[in-house]
Amino acid sequence: MTFEKIGLTDIELAPFTAFDKGWGLVTAGDAKKYNTMTVSWGGLGTLWNKPVATIYIRPQRYTKQFVDANERFTVSLFDGDHKRELGVLGTKSGRDGNKVAEVGFTSVELAGQVAFEEASLVLVCRKLYADEIRPDKFIDASCDERCYPEHDYHTFYIAEVEQAFARG
Repeated sequence: MTFEKIGLTDIELAPFTAFDKGWGLVTAGDAKKYNTMTVSWGGLGTLWNKPVATIYIRPQRYTKQFVDANERFTVSLFDGDHKRELGVLGTKSGRDGNKVAEVGFTSVELAGQVAFEEASLVLVCRKLYADEIRPDKFIDASCDERCYPEHDYHTFYIAEVEQAFARG
């Protein structure tokens, strides 16, 4: 499978289903040592006059160490055909073994970053901002109650989307 670099304005996505229904992988590190995790929360848009992706990672996730330690990460988005594999990648930890090999995904390097051949779209992102979701900032307390019963609040990352690659 090959990827073709595309212009950011050529990306065609349904904004409210790309993460929620198709799911994605956030991957950071290099070809020798990286980790990936499934994400179903995220967004794409414009902020600070830049095209951005926003992702959310809970503190206990192994991938967070890789995102924190690196300037860039990828967001690999899928067309909905890999739910079983993405389910495994979202529930197993890379600390415990090679979960990518377990699901049979193939890593590829795009613009010096790790992504996966099975993705339909890969975004190469450069971190701009990170912060913690704070319980005292919820206006609608039901979001806190429903999504954070363990009080393991996500770190959210805002990253400039530098390049995009579509599966050819």
